[in-house]
Amino acid sequence: MNISFLIAKRYFFSKSKQKAVNVINLISLSLIVISSATLIIVLSGFSGLKDYGLSFSNSFDPEYRIIPKTGKTFLIDSTIIKSLKRIEEIKNFAPVIEEKIFLSFRGKNHVAYLRGIDSTYLEVIPLKKLIKMGELFNPKYDEVVIGSEIANILNLGIYDYNDFLSLTALKKESSRLISINPFIKKRSLVSGVFQVGDEVDKKYLFSSLNFSRNLFQIPKNYFSYIDVSANQTISSAFLEKKIQSLFLDKITVKNKQQLNPAFYKMLNTENIAIYFIFTLVLVISLFNVIGSLIIMILEKKPNLKILNAIGFPEKNNKKIFFYLGLMISWIGGFLGLLIGLSLLLIQYYYPFLYVPGTSFPYPVSFKLNDIFLVLLTLFILGLISSVWSTLKYKN
Repeated sequence: MNISFLIAKRYFFSKSKQKAVNVINLISLSLIVISSATLIIVLSGFSGLKDYGLSFSNSFDPEYRIIPKTGKTFLIDSTIIKSLKRIEEIKNFAPVIEEKIFLSFRGKNHVAYLRGIDSTYLEVIPLKKLIKMGELFNPKYDEVVIGSEIANILNLGIYDYNDFLSLTALKKESSRLISINPFIKKRSLVSGVFQVGDEVDKKYLFSSLNFSRNLFQIPKNYFSYIDVSANQTISSAFLEKKIQSLFLDKITVKNKQQLNPAFYKMLNTENIAIYFIFTLVLVISLFNVIGSLIIMILEKKPNLKILNAIGFPEKNNKKIFFYLGLMISWIGGFLGLLIGLSLLLIQYYYPFLYVPGTSFPYPVSFKLNDIFLVLLTLFILGLISSVWSTLKYKN
């Protein structure tokens, strides 16, 4: 049996007869290496961009948010606050008032959302770190902190005493069907400008609780929602079940993904699309493996008959090409994975690619899920291509 395999080895690696086939196999191997390296690089690059984008969203969105199931506000009295403080899973929480507001400044208008907050909010969301210009508002005065996009739209600056920002809200306590003036207006000074992302920066501004409560005519102890920072080991369903009995009104608890379902769905969809697109490139490369194996089968059939005549088992003929296909696919894929990870490590520690038009290095992220996904893809596709190329082989 060993002699038969030695003779097979001599026939298959003869320089005079294998030169053309070796070139084809080398091309197939190179394509697998390039395709697998590209797949891990693209997946890790997208993960880096995803983590970079989420870093801004995570700094602005709470881990959990308690909101009323019906209506815009719900009662949060001192008893509820004390009960929430006694829950071990909750680290910090902050009641918030939020309503839509109409902004105007020197003939320019914009619609945004005003969040009324107090000092407890800073323990949940690091708003001070997000302020790029100026400082946080003083709760004793009518001051606001606005997003950078709002500042650009309205051409606003900080501490502009020549003209104040005008905020307009709809009156809620009007007994008449037709009111002469259905709006309530307040003027405020801009004390700071925060920056998170374009969508957030043009949508939100912050003020003190008293300022927003008076502007929106919201009764005392009533709030729009509660932002919560809690242990990451608990789920929103568990937290909702634990605090449901504290509220007279029905409430629901949402996590970050539930607060921004469209954003997270878009990221997941893009990730899946990128994976399938570059997997298709890998599939096309594996067609070259199938082609090279078929060519080798056709070329070596006469040699195999000689080997079979001197004792090489015919049932092992197909296995030779099957294992050869696996070697080309898996070894090439593994080499490509190593090359891709090496390039990613260089980019991570010694950046050589930068975001166009900036000095910011292109972000990359190493995740075991991406590596496992590439290995699993290579294993399955390599197995399919090897089986396919030897499926119709006949002795």
